[in-house]
This record gives sequence, structure tokens and C-alpha cells, in this order.
Amino acid sequence: MNPSSDRRIVIFDTTLRDGEQSPGASMNLAEKMEVAQALVALGVDIIEAGFPIASPGDFEAVREIARTVRGPVVCGLARCRNEDIDRAWEAVKHAESPRIHVFLATSAIHREFKLKMDKEEIIRRAVAGVERAVGYCPNVEFSPEDAARTEHDFLCRVVEAAIAAGATTVNIPDTVGYATPKHMGEVIQRLRNRVPNIDKAVISVHCHNDLGMAVANSLAAVESGAGQVECTVNGIGERAGNCSLEEIVMALRTRHDHYQADTAVVSQRLVPTSRLVASITGMHVQRNKAIVGLNAFAHEAGIHQDGMLKERRTYEIMRPEDVGFTMSDLVLGKHSGRAALADRAKTLGYHLTGEQLNVVFEQFKVLADKKKEIYDADLAALIEQQIHAAGEVYSLDSYEITCGTGHRPRVRLSIRRGEQILSTEKAYGDGPVDAVFLAIEELTGYTVSCKDFRVHSVTVGKDAQGEVTVQVEHENVLYRGRGVSTDSVEASAKAFLNAINRIVAVGDGKKEPANL
Repeated sequence: MNPSSDRRIVIFDTTLRDGEQSPGASMNLAEKMEVAQALVALGVDIIEAGFPIASPGDFEAVREIARTVRGPVVCGLARCRNEDIDRAWEAVKHAESPRIHVFLATSAIHREFKLKMDKEEIIRRAVAGVERAVGYCPNVEFSPEDAARTEHDFLCRVVEAAIAAGATTVNIPDTVGYATPKHMGEVIQRLRNRVPNIDKAVISVHCHNDLGMAVANSLAAVESGAGQVECTVNGIGERAGNCSLEEIVMALRTRHDHYQADTAVVSQRLVPTSRLVASITGMHVQRNKAIVGLNAFAHEAGIHQDGMLKERRTYEIMRPEDVGFTMSDLVLGKHSGRAALADRAKTLGYHLTGEQLNVVFEQFKVLADKKKEIYDADLAALIEQQIHAAGEVYSLDSYEITCGTGHRPRVRLSIRRGEQILSTEKAYGDGPVDAVFLAIEELTGYTVSCKDFRVHSVTVGKDAQGEVTVQVEHENVLYRGRGVSTDSVEASAKAFLNAINRIVAVGDGKKEPANL
């Protein structure tokens, strides 16, 4: 069913809020700003910048994004508590277009075991929360958490009360990914049929992917009349993640004949934005991921290749260039100038300040002396390393290591902390990487448990840069680090220091998650 033709579906991006709740995927302020600017270029309608009361860092990030971003609505999340709503408004009030998003659980299991409230108390608190938010800002969204498992009659009552209190968007979350497409479609249709004031608000949907149906459920909601979809880049988020932004956008666009709806997203920015978010969060996209995976437009089977040579539409329903895959991987060399590098960085989706460009250009020249050819992926790695390095306390100065079969590795390591150089020389561990990690722990004073360590080649060839990603645990919190170098041990040291810097920046790293 298509309630109307050629509808414009609002894209509500929650990469910086729900997406960041993926274990180990937390971002610092510079990284959040880079993602926010990428989302602006992508053309999303709303950026949910964070949960301001969760931590001082979240508050600062939401406030800075609100002050800086122009174009999309900037949204802050709040529980139906006065202190949450007040804090959210403080964070978003300087936005060009602010929104406060309040939520309260409504399902029987949440009412009984989490909130210990009856139905009347839930409605009273929901109304009070919306009214307080409306007192600050006319653009208010209300979410009945776990709506997909909420009794039908009660969900209709809560939604009607929230709209009467001033909510201009009502979001229907499938918080635990329990719904099926038919179920989700029926929920939206029931609200449209039974809530008398439903025409005064936009119906939104926020689906989780626990059963792998987040995109399908969101599309079913659109078919039944939902006008907003909440999603994340690469589908990142808690547990199995959220509805994937790139998949929902291209499903609507490719099957416009069926959905008769589209979005304002600039689809050519999907791949660059996907790569940026993957790099910053350390959550790499699987090769066969729809739309943005490396294999999404690869054809290896002989019969497919033959068909592609004759007519690409035989096996491609989208053009790779329409989602941002470049048809040529521009090769830069040591004679390439600053202007060429700046232009290519812009094409790849990066917004560099003059200072950042200067640093990247110097690193580019150093790399050009080591490698014969520099590809897009090399340039992206340099830029992302610069983004990651912003505001770091510790940085690698130098290292030397001696190791071999039957010999314990001996490392001489120096790191910088401001103007201070910290050094050690000692035999450690059972390999060069272990030795470097132990030396860094000694110099920084942070002891961590390494939970994941991965190395992969950024491009091709024996002189390719190696990208190392690590995930470490400190005081029961996961932190991610990333490092890039043509020397894999040096890349490992940079990655480990990057993780340590995150621990320093976050402090105890604890903040209260918001489950929608």
C-alpha cells in the first residue's frame, strides 16, 4: 500500500547517538565534528547529535555540533525527566534548527521491571516531558520506547496524548528488533486509523536489527504511512545495529516504482561517508555489505561477467557511481602539489582546515618518498590519521626493536607528552608488537587488556601502508585505536597510543546509554 505518491521521507541520522553506543565505537569531539560535516554533505534532514545528559563529553559534542552545523535539524535526546530535557535544550539551543527528542518506555515488560509504573503514570510523565520540551522548542519528538511490544490500545493512547501535548513527531521504536515487516506495517497503519490527531505529527520509525529485519521493517512502515526513518551510516549501533541509512535510501530510490517515495540524500556521498564512519569507529564494513561493501558491484562469475559486458543492467540494478564508488583510483605522486591533494581530499568527502591540510601535505610528501604511487585509500588513511590525532596527549616519537627466533625482544621506545619525551629500553613480551605495547603501558601508566588486534593493507603492493586497529579494555570499558604506517610495528604503536589517548580523554569512560 502507498498512502500517497512521490512522498519525501525524512532521514533522521542517529550515527552520533545510537551508532556511537556500539561497544568500542565511541568518538572524540574532533571525530564527531568530522562525521557531522559529512552528514551535512550527505544531505540528511536531522542529525541526532547525542544524549547530552549522559556525560560532559556528550553535552559538549552536541553543543558544538549545534553551534557549527547549518542545514539539518540538530537533535538532542532526553528521557522524560526535567533535568534531561533542560540539559538537552542547553546543548541544542544555539542550533539553526533545534529539536528535543524525549522518550519513555511503554511496553508491559518495561513498565513492570524497569520503570515500575502503571499506565496512567506513564501517560502523565510522557505528557509532562513533551510539554516541558515544547516550552523550550516547538520541534519536539516523542518516542514510546519498545513500542513494537506495547499493547495496541495503550500505544494509541500514549501517542494521542503526546501529540496533544505538542509533539510534532512521534517515533515508533522497535527497540529490541522483535518486529516483522507485517507487524511493523500494521502498527503504523493502526496508529493512522485510530489516533484522532495523528495528522498533526509526522510518524517516524526506529528499527533495530537483532533479527536482521531493520531495513525491511522500516520500509514496511514507510509503505503504511511513516514519513521519517531513523537510521545510521553502515547500520552501526547497539547489539546487531540499526536500520542502515544507505540501504533505506537506495531501496526507496531504486524501487521508486513500488514505494513512490524518495529522500533528499545525495547518494553519491554514501560510499565516502561509509568509509569515514568505518575508519573513525573502527567498525569496518564487510565486503559483501549491500550498497557500500567492496563486493557490492563486483562480478566474478563468468556468466555475470559476460552479461555485464553486453549490458550492465543484466546484473546491476544500481550504478556504482550513483552511490559514490569512483571509476578511477587517482594516483598521486611526490610531484603532486598541495592544490591537487586538497581537491582530491574534497572529492573523497573530507573537510580539512588549512592547518590540517598543511599537516596532511607534509605527511603525504614523506609517504611519497617511501611509495612509488599513492592511491585514494592512502590519502584517506593519512587524512583519517590526522583526524584521529587531534587533541592527543601521547604521540610516538621513535622506536627501535631487536628480536629473533629464540630471543626475547628488546625495545627502545620514546613517546611525547606535550614537550616532554618519555623513554624506556627493556626486554619485554614474546614478540615485537607485544614488546611495544608493554613499553607504552609502562610509560603512560595505563594497564589495559587487548581484546582485538587487526592488521590489513590499505592498498596493494609490497610497499602498501598497513592499517592496525586495536580494541582494549580499561576498567570494564572498551576503547578503540587506529594507526597507519608502511611499518606495521610502527602502525601498531600508533594504534595502541591512540587507544590510550581515548582513555585519557574520556576519563572513566562511563556514560548512561539510551535504548530506543
